[in-house]
This record gives sequence, C-alpha cells and structure tokens, in this order.
Amino acid sequence: MPIPFILHVFQEGWPEKLPDPRHFIRAGSTIAALAFTKRYMEGALCTAERDMHGRVVLMTGGTSGIGAITAYQLAKRGAQVILLTRQPPSDPFLVDYIDDLRTQTGNRLIYAEQMDLNDLHSVRQFATKWVDNSPPRRLDMIILCAATMTPPGGKRTEGPEGIETTWMVNFLANFHLLGILSPAIRAQPFDRDVRIILPTCSTYISSPPLDVPLTEKDWTARAAYARSKLALMVFGQAYQKHLDSYKRPDQLPMNARVFMVDPGYTRTPGMRRWLTRGSLFGLLIYMMLWLVAWLFLKSPFMGAQSILWAVFEGSLVRETGGKLIKECMEVDPARKDVRDEEVAKKLWEASDKLIETAEKQAALRRAKEKQKEEKEKAKAKEEDEKAATAAEIEALIKTLAKNKEQKEGQKGKSGKKSKKSGKGTPSSS
Repeated sequence: MPIPFILHVFQEGWPEKLPDPRHFIRAGSTIAALAFTKRYMEGALCTAERDMHGRVVLMTGGTSGIGAITAYQLAKRGAQVILLTRQPPSDPFLVDYIDDLRTQTGNRLIYAEQMDLNDLHSVRQFATKWVDNSPPRRLDMIILCAATMTPPGGKRTEGPEGIETTWMVNFLANFHLLGILSPAIRAQPFDRDVRIILPTCSTYISSPPLDVPLTEKDWTARAAYARSKLALMVFGQAYQKHLDSYKRPDQLPMNARVFMVDPGYTRTPGMRRWLTRGSLFGLLIYMMLWLVAWLFLKSPFMGAQSILWAVFEGSLVRETGGKLIKECMEVDPARKDVRDEEVAKKLWEASDKLIETAEKQAALRRAKEKQKEEKEKAKAKEEDEKAATAAEIEALIKTLAKNKEQKEGQKGKSGKKSKKSGKGTPSSS
C-alpha cells in the first residue's frame, strides 16, 4: 500500500483529495519543536543507583515539592528517613503523610521530629538532643531542602528572635543546625560515606554582595531570597574546610563531604506562590497559562534528579567536597565570592554573633515569661487557697449554725414535754 501511493505521488503529484502536505510538515515541526523544548527544559535524568539500606538520613523540607520526591526515592531504596518538620509528629497531616509514604515504599523506617527553622531555640533543642546521644547516633546524610520565599510585593516579616524570615529559614537556621551537629558528623567511622546536601538556586547570581547589609528600606523579596542562597553557598564552602581541618583520632582523612545542588526552576509550591504573587488573581492567571509553566519549568520529579545524583553517585566518594552540582554534573559557581575565604570568614563571624545575640535575648524573654507565668501560677494558687479557706470557714459557720438550730430545737421539744408532764400529775393533799 505505501509503495503504490509513493509511486503515484512521484508520477502524478499529490492527490487533490488529501490535505496539503505542508500542513502536515508544519504540524509535525511544531510538535517536534515543543517535544524538544520540553525535553531540554526537563534537564538531566539521574541514572546513578545506590543501596540505601541501613543508612540514616536527616532531612528538612521532605513533605512537599522536590523534598517529597527525594524522601520517597530514599525510602524506596531502604534508607531510614527522619523528617524534620515544623509541626509536631502528632499532627494529623504528618501522621497521614508518613503512613502513606511507608505504604507506598514498603519502608517502615520513616519518622518525624519537630524542628522549626524559624526558631533558633527549636533548632538548638533538636540538634543538642541528637549530639548528646551516647554512643553517637549513626548519621549518613543531611539534606536541607526546606526554604521559604516571600511573593513579589510581599511585606518583610520577622521570626520570634526578630530575624528576617527569609534569611533565618534559608540560611541562618541551616548554619546553626550544622554548627551544632559538627561533633556528630566528625564522630562517624572513617568507612562511612557522609554527605551534606545543600540545595540552592541560580538566583544567587543576582544577589547583592554579602558585605552590603540589606536594610529594611532596601529589602525586596527577590533580593532577600537571592542573598540567602548566596550565603548558603559561601557557608557550604567554608563548612567543608571546617570539616577538613578536623584531625581524626585515627589520623585518617575526613569522610564528610558538602555538596551544593542547583535543581533548576521547578513547578513546586514555592515557585507557584512566587509566580502567583500569593494572590487568587495570580493563581487564576497561572492556571490560564499552565501550559507555558508546564513547558518551561521542570516537574518536581525532574527537579529532584540533581539532588538524587548527589545522593547516589558513587564517584563522589573519591572527590573532594564543596562542589556545586547542576544537571547531574559538577559545575563552577558563577560568582567568585562563593569561594572567597575572606567573605566566608566575615559571614561566619557575623552569623555566630547574630545567633549569640538572638539566643541571649530569647533566653531572657523566655526567663521573663517563665517568671511571669510562675507569678501568675502562684497568684492563682494563693487565690485558690483563699477561696478554699473561705469555703471551709463558710462551711464551718453553716455547720455551727445548723448545730445551734438543732440544739434549740431539742430544747424546745424538751420544754414542751416537761409542761405536758406537769399538767397530767395529780396534786398531793
């Protein structure tokens, strides 16, 4: 059938009854261009594999977006996943989420522990509890996927310690957590492959320099987010050097490696909130242009591929840490200050000082609140005691009054009896 048709077209030309072949060419070219664009924008696919049975992974941001895909893939390969969440483990959503994840992956070693990245005290409580465990708990990997993003035009917000929320969640809390967990990381045996994954974003390229403070007047959502990601990358380089400088008791090299990962622009809840500006009208526009977002933004699964490559790739065991990974390969940072030791030193010192000041103020505030609470409890207890005493006195008065009434009633009855007996007795003559 195809051969006669081709011969007919070659000898007599294209049949008039069939549509113009140029329409097929245009449609095919359009479909091919869209398919090529979509595949190109999706990025590289992780082909690395690794058995994760027996490995312990601490993870933030593991309940949505890229983090949820990463947590699923880790659990599917047998890892013990500990999700660090703002909500307590008893939260109904978290209970259902972990139960579903256990069912889907067939892995029961999925847990949650509370740690609020917007609260330095909460971070210290969790990290201190982890470090204080004796013998040291096994720790193979830390993946810090959690991040926050204020929509364009949004207002600047602060956490309980008075620190700007974007800076606090995206950088300072991670700095604080890894700083406290350093002893637990250094205590891991030499033959254990310990990896610390810090997801970042290419917006760090547009960030203002870290030595230029971002004042409330100059604050914008984009600048705050970009600055926090740049700081995280600078810290990642410095933290690798901090780990490498540790002299192990067995005189063997440090086995912990830090990797920064840029997953690319992805259709996550955070990206959707950014594009819609956090408004219903923006959400309506987003829904109308969803095909554009589908074409040019990665799916959460594809966005997680570079993170999974940093987790599973075996060749990274032989490499040094402090590298930036994008599209499942190592790339050079686009800014020189990422590897600037002077910038890293100033950032580390400023962050330490900020945390120390904030924790002192928070401790004083908690002490005052506790003192006030104790005073209120003492006052309430005193009032309860007074009320109880008054009730006892009132009950005693009622009891005395009742006894008095009973005695008077008995006297009245005895008097009546004596009168009756006097009337009925005969007189003697």
